[in-house]
Amino acid sequence: MPTPQDAPRYYALVPCAGAGSRAGTASPKQYQTVAGQPLVMHTLWALAGVARLHAGLVVLSPGDDFAWPQGAQWPQRFSRASCGGESRAHSVFNGLQALRAAGARDHDWVLVHDAARCLITPALVDALINACADDAVGGLLALPLPDTLKRAVDGRVAATVPREDKWLAQTPQMFRLGALQQALAAQASSGFAGVTDEASALEMAGLQPLLVVGSAHNFKVTYPQDFALAQAVLLSRTL
Repeated sequence: MPTPQDAPRYYALVPCAGAGSRAGTASPKQYQTVAGQPLVMHTLWALAGVARLHAGLVVLSPGDDFAWPQGAQWPQRFSRASCGGESRAHSVFNGLQALRAAGARDHDWVLVHDAARCLITPALVDALINACADDAVGGLLALPLPDTLKRAVDGRVAATVPREDKWLAQTPQMFRLGALQQALAAQASSGFAGVTDEASALEMAGLQPLLVVGSAHNFKVTYPQDFALAQAVLLSRTL
């Protein structure tokens, strides 16, 4: 029987080194003000509301000069590390090394979450943990594709693609630290080619992550119009 000291712990890892070029903002989208505070702070405070999280790490670009909140405005269990890489996968890989250096172990769970998914809720994260805690692989929040899917050539429909087995991947994505680090390390020599999220790295290692139903509200702020929608949802939660 594992002792309490051996029981797996849960860590949040938030890659926050991207420029967010599709958002059309002058500075990285995660630092844009939404509903009264930087977008990323909504993300961090939602994660901080998950009681089972042992700690969280935000991965920043080297030289990031954003004026981060201090004191009571900053979640106590979260820290920052300026170890971001050239891609999301590279940033996550470096973040895993930082977590390991801080005491995380191979069998601990890491929940990687997009900084720009500011509408995540503690309830959704708890649902993912409950679904994956006893799973041999781990898994991710995702949504069954609700719409008809088209394949395009030169801006015109080339075919309608069956949607019955298609899902939209979300985050968090929850895997054992050792397994995720090993899967990413296997792709490092190629510059993490084809690794679009953590689940894809596990898939390349021959594993099949569990799909856990997420929420349509848990979208990633990507395009200019997404900011207004995110703000509307955040403000509605305070009413």
